[in-house]
Amino acid sequence: MDYQSLIDQLSPDIVARLRQGIETGRWPDGQTVTPEQREHSLRAVIAWEQEHLPEEQRVGFIDKGSKAGASAKSQSQTEQQLRWVSQGEGDKQ
Repeated sequence: MDYQSLIDQLSPDIVARLRQGIETGRWPDGQTVTPEQREHSLRAVIAWEQEHLPEEQRVGFIDKGSKAGASAKSQSQTEQQLRWVSQGEGDKQ
């Protein structure tokens, strides 16, 4: 059986258990998740979510939608150019 077939057979319940193991470092039965298990679980969860969930519900999703455009616009509106003046230089003008 290939990797993709295994991913296709995962149920939402199993994916939730894998996520719990990744997040807490322990399996539901209390055993510690090894670094190798964490890596494989994370890859499986990402692959499963890629096929079964919309982008905004996936692990690692960062919403850059309206906030990114708004912050760039507000930043340019609030930026002002500064001019450094030596002490006494400002009095000569």
